[in-house]
Amino acid sequence: MSNSVRKRNQEKSGDPPPPTFSETLSRAFTSEAKWTDKDEFLDVIYWMRQILGILLGLIWGLLPLKGIVGLALFFAVNIVITYIYFTSYQKVDEEEYGGVSEILKEGLMTSFSSFVVLWILLYSSLHAET
Repeated sequence: MSNSVRKRNQEKSGDPPPPTFSETLSRAFTSEAKWTDKDEFLDVIYWMRQILGILLGLIWGLLPLKGIVGLALFFAVNIVITYIYFTSYQKVDEEEYGGVSEILKEGLMTSFSSFVVLWILLYSSLHAET
């Protein structure tokens, strides 16, 4: 669908235009930002977690972490950073998003899969015994 068709459909329906990427990114880094669209905030949580999963996978792969310790540390760090972000930095009302558990579940498993793949690949290539 072309942009002009989308714009006409939005004008007919009266819906505000969706936020641009730069607007969303700006809100994500602004403390106590106003989130008019609940899905926009959950998208920020999702993508923040994906980046965090990749970074933690790289760090865990560089360090000789393995086993249950690495897995437990991933979940602890990921959940704590996300919790601090939405409670202390953004100060959102959790109930608007279905409660704390709903926000903490957003993107956790996909972040975990990215983490595991990078962790295994990097750890295997750097610390494998030949």
